[in-house]
Amino acid sequence: MKKYGFKSCIAPPNAPPTEINMYIWVMNYVLLFLAVAIGYIIASVLRSRQPRQMSLFLAFSGAFLLSMTINELLPEVFEMPTDRIGAFIMSGVLLQILLEYFSRGAEHGHVHNHLKNRNFPWMLFISLSIHAILEGFPISENNSILIGIIIHKIPVAIILSFFFMNAGYKKWITLTFMVLFALMTPLGSFLSANMELLQDYHTEIMAIVIGIFLHVSTTILYESSKDHKFNMAKLLIIILGFGTAYFI
Repeated sequence: MKKYGFKSCIAPPNAPPTEINMYIWVMNYVLLFLAVAIGYIIASVLRSRQPRQMSLFLAFSGAFLLSMTINELLPEVFEMPTDRIGAFIMSGVLLQILLEYFSRGAEHGHVHNHLKNRNFPWMLFISLSIHAILEGFPISENNSILIGIIIHKIPVAIILSFFFMNAGYKKWITLTFMVLFALMTPLGSFLSANMELLQDYHTEIMAIVIGIFLHVSTTILYESSKDHKFNMAKLLIIILGFGTAYFI
């Protein structure tokens, strides 16, 4: 059964179903774009002073995304009549590892100033765009995942923005990158809902996305604390992320 969040906030009273769906899709796209915009604005306000609590924000987003993946997406794909789900999930894990070779782990907030020039970082952009497009696919079916992706995107956008600012990129390059990056997940959601070819392979694509989410979320949980050690604050944040996702 499809879930449509934020309905009461965006749809006018007594609107016909087709109009309600249109409002829902528009709101989904806007929220996905705003998640990156909010991250950029926060980074711009803080300038180069990355908040110490960023690792806790990342831990919460990783726990939330992992819980959403296990509770919402995994049961859906295993209900489908196909015996290759496990292989496609592992393909998603391998694809994400390949993408991180070019992005240096930007999907989970692990960005370093590794570029020697200050031209537009095409490899970083392409790898992040593939990841962002694919993470937009589940949104067409489940708006619980929308919340998880928004929570995931905000801290990642903050860290990406800090990376560009500290690396000395020109502002127009930073803004161009962030705007295009912000459009990728809405594009993925749009393609998933409107391309018949993609809908024919919906289950297989969803399994690949699950593999991507599993790798990204578990990596966030592993890397979000200093020296990869757990502490009480991080443990409580992870439990909060799991619990929040479970009850949404």
